[in-house]
Amino acid sequence: MPSSSNHPAAERQTDGDHAANGSSAPDAPANAEAQDTAVGQRPAEQDDDAGGREGTPRRAGRWVGVAPADRKAERRELLIDAAFDLLGTEGLAGTSVRAVCQAARLNPRYFYESFGDLDELVVATYDRVVEQLAAEIVDAADAAGEDPGSQLRAAIGRTVDFVDEDRRRAQVLYVEALGNEALNRRRIGAGHDLIGLMEHRAATHHGRHPEGEQIRRITAAVMVGGLSELLVAWLAGRITVSRAQLVEDAAELFIALGTASAKIAARRGS
Repeated sequence: MPSSSNHPAAERQTDGDHAANGSSAPDAPANAEAQDTAVGQRPAEQDDDAGGREGTPRRAGRWVGVAPADRKAERRELLIDAAFDLLGTEGLAGTSVRAVCQAARLNPRYFYESFGDLDELVVATYDRVVEQLAAEIVDAADAAGEDPGSQLRAAIGRTVDFVDEDRRRAQVLYVEALGNEALNRRRIGAGHDLIGLMEHRAATHHGRHPEGEQIRRITAAVMVGGLSELLVAWLAGRITVSRAQLVEDAAELFIALGTASAKIAARRGS
């Protein structure tokens, strides 16, 4: 697993074998982080491309017949898949370059063909989850018809289901995103993007407010932040209601908030 202390005996034996055989350790990666990543690893066992153990037949490479650009893209997805699982189960503390490469069964050199460092990988992992959620929210709202209340219920319901179906998603979106500076910056940016999307949809369906009026943006910000905190509390068991009640109550509160927002804008514009 993630920690380098998981198999100390195996690592000491590997080092001893190098010394006994009079051979040097495998070439270290070019930078310090990559060097640390390679300690105690057996790249040949992790990556079919590298062959098998000494004395065993070489296995057919998993990339045979795959175009170079497709190989790189597939390896990148494997790294993101591994990072998603580690972030969602072990957290940031258990997500390292070494752990990701082990989980993806890739030689560490393939990590650095796609990502400059671990921060880039965790941000890419977060972005993929956000993109999946955003697409599902839009699809659910569009399928709900023209009624704004129905659209809101559909969007909230799909969000609840998205994180409840796979709790790793919630861990990446709402918990681990707070523990890494680069990831937290991306979380804030994604929140602003979602607020902008909500503003745009509201303007499309209900018309634009006068220039300079910010109440719709304030409303969207309260909804985005409030729903995130609500989901964290519900998933953690601090709010003990059914999924149906959670969606219905949140929808009613948000509809009331939207109504109040419209009244404020109308009063200011009169």
